[in-house]
Amino acid sequence: MTSTESLTLDKPRSPRRPAARRSNFELYSWLFMRISGILLIFLVLGHLLIMNILDGGVHRINFGFVAGRWASPFWQSWDLLMLWLAEIHGGNGLRTVIDDYARRDGTRFWLKMLLYVAMVVVLFVGTLVIFTFDPNINS
Repeated sequence: MTSTESLTLDKPRSPRRPAARRSNFELYSWLFMRISGILLIFLVLGHLLIMNILDGGVHRINFGFVAGRWASPFWQSWDLLMLWLAEIHGGNGLRTVIDDYARRDGTRFWLKMLLYVAMVVVLFVGTLVIFTFDPNINS
């Protein structure tokens, strides 16, 4: 090969997206998924053990059981942490799936907006239920 010849490369086959701003969001997202996954293992397994196996299992779960459980700030915090971690962990995973499989920018945008709205609604309603639960409700 002589010095006047140059190498040419074929164009990439995958479609290119415009370069995004450089940030550490994806790094923090990846790190959050690992940490929240480990925490969720303990929270969910503890929840399943207490609710389904110990002291008679699911047969004892009723309104009174939940009222007694949520009378304690410890159990409210446990369930709230489990709700928030599970929702954000799952939403972050689904965001990654949308980024990987939605080809059009418009489709990706609207799917993410739908996801974010659903996440906010579920987190708001779930948090509201945990903190405003009234065990003295008259039926």
